[in-house]
Amino acid sequence: MNLVRTAMLIALMTALFMGVGYLIGGTGGMMIAFLVAAVMNLFSYWNSDKMVLRMHHAVEVDASTAPEFYRIVADLAQNAGLPMPKVYVIHNQQPNAFATGRNPENAAVAASVGLLESLSDEEVAAVMAHELAHVEHRDTLIMTITATLAGAISMLGNFALFFGGNRNNNNPLGFIGILVAMIVAPFAAMLVQMMISRTREYAADRRGAEICGNPLWLASALRKIALGAGRVVNEDAERNPATAHMFIINPLNGQRMDSLFSTHPATENRIAALEAMAGEMAPPPARRSRDQIERPATTSVPKTGPWGRDGSSRKGPWS
Repeated sequence: MNLVRTAMLIALMTALFMGVGYLIGGTGGMMIAFLVAAVMNLFSYWNSDKMVLRMHHAVEVDASTAPEFYRIVADLAQNAGLPMPKVYVIHNQQPNAFATGRNPENAAVAASVGLLESLSDEEVAAVMAHELAHVEHRDTLIMTITATLAGAISMLGNFALFFGGNRNNNNPLGFIGILVAMIVAPFAAMLVQMMISRTREYAADRRGAEICGNPLWLASALRKIALGAGRVVNEDAERNPATAHMFIINPLNGQRMDSLFSTHPATENRIAALEAMAGEMAPPPARRSRDQIERPATTSVPKTGPWGRDGSSRKGPWS
């Protein structure tokens, strides 16, 4: 089912790309757009993950350069029965994270320095479990390809006036077609991104809570990330808005309300779903309560870096 859904969404984005080509250059423009889209789809399948990681200046880490963060991901991947993904750190102070890769065998997860500095071990584990859920559900391929095609559609729309100004371009709708290409096409691409992201975030939240073992850890993490995303500007995300739907929380504005224009469901709705899930689960005695998870920053364990605490090698309760 996921394979069929992925194929349909890629076909939809390709058709939208071809439609922009038709509005700009008529039948010839549509054929050129089809060839470009075919090449982009093939290129994106193999390289879109690398492109997204490069856009956000992510740096790969391992057990020697980020021992605790790497161990958290390794423990969670083992819990989920997934191959160990590549692990990246984004040198950005906005707390956020995303996953990418064409399949579980070629996946990567990335967390920002801001997230690793501001969240507890349990909350970091919950966020990375959410990202691994995207990997397990094979959401990462369609999310990265959609980001690439949406960016291309937006770019083509921006250049529509320039390319459409030629009288010999066979544009069937004239200036109206140019306006549609400039305004409607990028908006339609954004709607497709919303459709992809919104439905998959709830599923990833639920599965992520199962992988880490406590829905309240993820609920607490989402609350902190949404607050931080609204306060800290993510300049790389602002330059590449087509990748916004890949993050656990909207990196562009930290939007907290469900609306037609949000790439993510409302954070409050996600938290409510996780709290309801926690109520359905019988928590083992060893697990921490919500009050303990949301402890004040002054009582947190001191860190020596954004992915290590005090040089400690203690195991987290998710292992």
